Amino acid sequence: MKFSLLLFILYQKLKKASKKNVAFRNYVSAMSAKILIKTADGNQGRLFIFDKGNISSLRGGNHPGFDVALIWSDAGTAFRVMASGSDEESFKAAAQGKLKVEGMAYFAQWFTEAVKLII
Repeated sequence: MKFSLLLFILYQKLKKASKKNVAFRNYVSAMSAKILIKTADGNQGRLFIFDKGNISSLRGGNHPGFDVALIWSDAGTAFRVMASGSDEESFKAAAQGKLKVEGMAYFAQWFTEAVKLII
């Protein structure tokens, strides 16, 4: 539940930043991408949709048609690592097989940089 709430709060922050943060708005204005963050079982997750400056989101972990999916082994690990905001923790989770990337890694990197602009 904490993981789903964290993803919802992230969506709210992204949406707000798209209206108030000039650097963020400029960064996302040229991109169209669908980023899915979910647990491996698909029970929790959220699809973030970027459409040339417009941001929307869909709840749930089973959305086809994404450009990249960040798939966490479990919600507890996802919450702990994402809440830490640490690139090192993310790399460690990936090395331990607790975070997998499906799709084009370019979009995962782009999304990570976008999030850094709002925190």
